[in-house]
Amino acid sequence: FIRWIIENDRHDVSFLQCANPAAATQRGENSWTNASLLVKISDGAPGALVRAADVLIDDVPLRAAENRPYTDPASGEEKEYEEPFFVAMVDGTPVAVDINDEENPVFGDLLVDTTLPDGTRVKSGLQVVLEASREHTVAEWAEIVGIDEAALVEVATELTSYGKAAAVDIHRGVSQHTNGFYNVLGWYTVNMLLGNFDAKGGMVLASTYDTKGAGKGELFDVTKHEGKVSTFGISSIRHGVDYEKSTLFEGYPAKRNWYPLASDVYEEIIPSIGDAHPYPVKALVFYMGAPTYALPAGHTNIETLQDVEKLPLFIASDILIGSTSMYADYIFPDLSYLERWEFQGSHPTVPNKVQPVRQPVIAPIPETCTVYGQQYPISLETLILGIAERLTLPGFGRDAFGAGLDLTHPDHLYLRQVANLAFGEKPDGSKAVPDADARELELFGKAREHLPSEVYDPARWEAAVGAAMWPKVVYVLNRGGRFEDHEKAWEGDRLAHPWGKLLNIYQEKTAKTIHAGTGKKYPGYACHVPVQDFHGEPLDAYREGYDLALITHRTISQTKSRTIADPWLSALMPENGILINPTDVRRLGLHDGQQVKVVSATNPDGEYDLGNGRRHPMIGKVSATQTMRPGVVSFALGFGHWATGSNDVTIDGVLIRGEERRKAGVHANAAMWTDPAVKNTCLFDPIGGSVSFYDTWVRLEPA
Repeated sequence: FIRWIIENDRHDVSFLQCANPAAATQRGENSWTNASLLVKISDGAPGALVRAADVLIDDVPLRAAENRPYTDPASGEEKEYEEPFFVAMVDGTPVAVDINDEENPVFGDLLVDTTLPDGTRVKSGLQVVLEASREHTVAEWAEIVGIDEAALVEVATELTSYGKAAAVDIHRGVSQHTNGFYNVLGWYTVNMLLGNFDAKGGMVLASTYDTKGAGKGELFDVTKHEGKVSTFGISSIRHGVDYEKSTLFEGYPAKRNWYPLASDVYEEIIPSIGDAHPYPVKALVFYMGAPTYALPAGHTNIETLQDVEKLPLFIASDILIGSTSMYADYIFPDLSYLERWEFQGSHPTVPNKVQPVRQPVIAPIPETCTVYGQQYPISLETLILGIAERLTLPGFGRDAFGAGLDLTHPDHLYLRQVANLAFGEKPDGSKAVPDADARELELFGKAREHLPSEVYDPARWEAAVGAAMWPKVVYVLNRGGRFEDHEKAWEGDRLAHPWGKLLNIYQEKTAKTIHAGTGKKYPGYACHVPVQDFHGEPLDAYREGYDLALITHRTISQTKSRTIADPWLSALMPENGILINPTDVRRLGLHDGQQVKVVSATNPDGEYDLGNGRRHPMIGKVSATQTMRPGVVSFALGFGHWATGSNDVTIDGVLIRGEERRKAGVHANAAMWTDPAVKNTCLFDPIGGSVSFYDTWVRLEPA
């Protein structure tokens, strides 16, 4: 797509030439790119962006540098000065660029491959991207991905036929490969070529109303936390830190991957505990998750979860005994989505500013407990408050948010967040919602009469936010949140809430980051990186004898590991199957409805070893369908449970029978490949941290 778009002049030149906000404003844009900024080429490879102070024209710097090194006034540390001015070619002449300049527009040349007067080899960001796309012809790219070239060109032609009113939307499937970061960057590069950011019909920034309250005068700043303890050291998943800058550096490859550019790397938590890297842990508190079920190769977590030397204490907060919480020393009950509070935010497909509020609508199932002298159902909130009370932690209890603002009940946090939402974004309250009238107040109370007092107490709720804010809180809760009027999403053909910032078609930060498994720097631009393991080795050997690409998908009636608990959903679809094209069914000598086992190079037995004497085979029914491409098989998430209410459990001497319907179908995540270099973890993207659901090859064996 990238090659075809640029070579056929289907890219938005006017947008891409804008090198700073002044240029963007002049051309009616909200955002701008670094497509025209120059990149230094060393040994044939793109590296850092060129700085103006480093470019000599007739032995004179393009822009005089500040003092370097310098003393950081905040920390007192000696630091190397980094020139903030970059360089673009304008009509063939190098020009210094302040990428935040709102007064002096710069429109840069887009396709630059030259040598500066001082001998520095440079290319523009867009030139680097174009050359990467020219690694193969359009026909060769089509052949690599197994599609018809004519179809690729037809779609690219249509996509580029609507100006800015077209966009590529991606989610999960694109990123969940070992090269997922570059897949995502590639498609966002296509969007940049279309110039569609902040435009009607183009890319949208998720925009949410604030609930935190910081800077809202006398309202509720829930970010204030007296006695807050700062984090220190390296995180247990090694995110936000360069391996080579740590005290654990011992050359390459590292023992496990490091994620300087990522966070929340879910698949790293338990295996890192198992390897005691970067350090051993004494306790793990786990909320809601089910990695043994939900992760590709999640069964590799089980050994660590059972090892009391590696994991001495495991506490889980869960609404049931799940496939991971079954290994916990203690399970604290939690609340379901109908029983709890939540602020879901938005998604970048919603142009309006919104903030939904999930709130209790049914009486909770768990029994109540007492924290800070108040009753509330056992839940994650009471677990946290109970620990805080026991340890007398600051930021909880009396005056937690300031004088007279206690945090002794979950209501104190959630209702004040709703009050912040109702107050609006202006410090003077000029954007506050209206007060609920008498009829709304009456409706509000009647709608909650069925809730127990520990959940809904009108006097306690009003006291938490004060009499002045109470009618506004009711106004928001009656509507399930705050939602901007539809017509306010746009100002003409532009977003009313734009990104309005620099877009990096060339990512210098990524280009400076070193892969902990190979010791090589990552490319800072959209390019094709083959599927590979942590050490950068190909995985061809894993494919030998396995001729079917395994993927997974979701069906609307089962979307999570927990949704099997709802019997009416099972009525819609009692079990899943292994979806496979009829040509593969005939080729393999199988038949529709036949029971087959899913096996792979890293799980030749085709089963989960649960570690408690039980084995759970990955066996399901063949489901022949033309919806699957030949050579590919898939299964829907949410079926084939071995816990989550599917098995018998004895609690306090009482036998709770499992439901057979929850076992129905197949769950084949354990067939997905483990990384041969790391071994106790699935294949993963070393930059963004996504897991690989779509790079495994398997074989189906008659069961």
